[in-house]
Amino acid sequence: MNRGFTLVELLVCVAIVAVLASAAIPMAEVAARRAKEQELHRALREIRGALDAYRHAVEEGRIVQPMDRSGYPPTLRLLVEGVPDAARVEAQARLYFLRRIPRDPLCQDPALSDEATWGKRDYQSSADDPREGDEVYDVYSLAPGVGLNGIPYRNW
Repeated sequence: MNRGFTLVELLVCVAIVAVLASAAIPMAEVAARRAKEQELHRALREIRGALDAYRHAVEEGRIVQPMDRSGYPPTLRLLVEGVPDAARVEAQARLYFLRRIPRDPLCQDPALSDEATWGKRDYQSSADDPREGDEVYDVYSLAPGVGLNGIPYRNW
């Protein structure tokens, strides 16, 4: 007796594998998108924490700023480069708030610097119409589209 598979059995197996693969591919795409969105949340929290720490250092008098400023940094780059610590002038100490600027994980343009992947909002502009200015009060994603939660990435 010959052992093996008939052509019909092979076609049935291929059809079953194709159906399973067609169901798995969209789920893998959603999982990849969810991972990018979680990375976006983490990056936004990290930058927000650094901006708040900078503002707190200004309020404590550790960073010298003119009185007409709101107390936020003029650029994101300053959070990485550091600023002189006014409380420890003799040691020429510096205050650092970030090791590096996180990149927007949804940004598709590899030519942009990490700082350029974020939209920046000045203290004077509203949340509905964010505009850049003399200080970085907040950041937002420049990525088009809507998250899995139904909220546009720009509003996260």
